[in-house]
Amino acid sequence: MRTTVTLDADVEQRLREAMHIQGKGFKETLNDALRRGLGATDPTSDGPPFKVESRPLRLRTGLDPAHLRELDDDLEIAEFLRKSARLDEHRQ
Repeated sequence: MRTTVTLDADVEQRLREAMHIQGKGFKETLNDALRRGLGATDPTSDGPPFKVESRPLRLRTGLDPAHLRELDDDLEIAEFLRKSARLDEHRQ
């Protein structure tokens, strides 16, 4: 595939150094570097699979986990109002 890519100056310099050290041309050096870089983040790598062990939340009766974010928002608003009231008292 042919394409046009704009390289940052530091990337170009590193690529040219690699070309010189390896004695390879631009295309081969660039392709090797891309393969190594893309392989480093390959989700299908041979590393061990990531496992998550779930545990029961043991929430109190009546607490709905779907509404915990709403509860957090309510607590944050209450704290903001409490602090605002204290500031108003100090200003008077």
